[in-house]
Amino acid sequence: MKKTFLTLLGSYGLMLIPYIGSQFSDGEGWSLSDLIIGGIMLFGLGMLLQWLMVKLKGSKWRVPVMIAVVLIFLLIWAELAVGIFGTPLAGS
Repeated sequence: MKKTFLTLLGSYGLMLIPYIGSQFSDGEGWSLSDLIIGGIMLFGLGMLLQWLMVKLKGSKWRVPVMIAVVLIFLLIWAELAVGIFGTPLAGS
């Protein structure tokens, strides 16, 4: 339960950075829904990585699987942010 709370706190804490930046700058284009979706994605990533650490304890595949999960997360984040693949998810 403590790890879950820390993951939640960390993910939404990270989302405070663009929120605070948008208060002082017109260049930030983050809406409230963007911040919420980003927080949910970061929290989901953190929980998935915690689960993988438990399930793959002692496995030689632990680090490669976790790296693959983070890379997939970054590709999805980039697609939602700027539409690098041009899918409808990016709003193209």
